[in-house]
Amino acid sequence: MNKKIPFHLGIIMDGNRRWAREKGLPVLEGHRRGAKRLKEIGGITLEKGIKVLTVFAFSTENWKRSKMETNYLMQILKQFLNVENVKELNQKGVRLNIIGEKERLPAKLQKRIEEVEKITSTNKKGILNLAVSYGGRSEIIQAIKKIIREKVSPDKIDEDLINENLWTKGLPYPDLIIRTSGIKRLSNFLTWQTAYSELYFTEKYWPDFTEKELDKALADFSLRQRRFGK
Repeated sequence: MNKKIPFHLGIIMDGNRRWAREKGLPVLEGHRRGAKRLKEIGGITLEKGIKVLTVFAFSTENWKRSKMETNYLMQILKQFLNVENVKELNQKGVRLNIIGEKERLPAKLQKRIEEVEKITSTNKKGILNLAVSYGGRSEIIQAIKKIIREKVSPDKIDEDLINENLWTKGLPYPDLIIRTSGIKRLSNFLTWQTAYSELYFTEKYWPDFTEKELDKALADFSLRQRRFGK
């Protein structure tokens, strides 16, 4: 069977905390293992021909968690953006984008994000979008505000204009969204962009999401007939 490979894949990386608790480990260890899994799966998706990968790393609602946990998650992001990892992204030809309310992140982290996005900006083999401090509704609201500030005439507002003002500007809509951990909802992830995305849910927690599990999702996607309402 010829596999149809999604051009743009979105992943809701869910279940780090439950994975840790079920194994009697600290919650923070679940996040550490989840970050390690992201690096592994990111490389695998590129090898399989997926050109754009957008992952839900930290939502706007996650700020409600304990200070200790949110600080640790920021440290994980900082480590993900270290010199060694950025060098690897460049070697693989991957452009890194951070999408979300970046102004809510620590100032030093904002600066590092800006540096890494610039360093990888000319890479053309793939794109990795990390949705951090991200909410789909927040994304739409900021797009509307930008359009209002630009004093665009109402009769000129269409889908293309909205797209041009989203954090995912210039990217095609995701073909497939995978959510781990057994929960079957999108939870404010790419709210505008997923209107016609195929959805795949797995019971596996994110730290247990292997290449074999990814292949199952891609095989299922290959069987889908995408008519887009036609």
